[in-house]
Amino acid sequence: MENHKKRGIYTADCVKFMSGMRGGSVDLTITSPPYDNLRDYNGYKFDFEATAKQLFRITKRGGVVVWIIGDRINGGKSLTSFTQGLFFKEIGFNMHDVMIYQKKNTPFMRSNAYTNCYEFMFVLTKGTPKTFNPIKEQTVRQGYEMLVHNKKSDGINKKNLKELKKEKTKTNIWAYAVGFGGTTTDKIAFNHPAVFPEKLAEDHILSWTNHDDLVFDPMCGSGTTCKMAMLNDRQWLGIDVSKEYVQIAKQRIKETKESGGLHAA
Repeated sequence: MENHKKRGIYTADCVKFMSGMRGGSVDLTITSPPYDNLRDYNGYKFDFEATAKQLFRITKRGGVVVWIIGDRINGGKSLTSFTQGLFFKEIGFNMHDVMIYQKKNTPFMRSNAYTNCYEFMFVLTKGTPKTFNPIKEQTVRQGYEMLVHNKKSDGINKKNLKELKKEKTKTNIWAYAVGFGGTTTDKIAFNHPAVFPEKLAEDHILSWTNHDDLVFDPMCGSGTTCKMAMLNDRQWLGIDVSKEYVQIAKQRIKETKESGGLHAA
């Protein structure tokens, strides 16, 4: 990387800033772009294709990009997310997983369809992921049981004694409460129009990186990705074109340090 530290939040156009970064320098990107103009981000727009190409260039071999996106609902889904996912594949990314970010307490009701409560989390990789630290959860049943084994087309159940493990890897649908106390307890963060949960960022950071890896957010908004990377002893770097949002993000970082949440950078 050139002309800046690995830790910091900067006011800049993300495409221009990334063009000055060294290729293959980022271990993990977590970001949520201003999709389908569903929020007014102080009137700022972004160039998706240029952003995607720069992300591919700066991502390490084996690195990951988590692209959190939804679609406008106006009589039907826009499918902007699908279009972007296909473009990422065209430029060389692997679509390693299509995960779901489920909002436990979404208030947005629809008159002629079921309440929309999710966004996609596209897990894009440059080759095979170099790191995967799966998050585990307890199983409901544990111990040894007679379980179906090697069932064939005749439909006959053949059972063998097998062990049910105490833990299993989480599914790829992650549910989080949203709003104050769920998304974050940082009141200042809600001066930004769209804040994603701190736990969401943390879960991806723990899954796809190790100590001292570089975590990046090219549209960092209120600074959630940077805060959680810092708290988990990763290098961190955030960019936003809005001076107002950068100040929010920097204030969150400052307050986290002052509260004793971590050692100073």
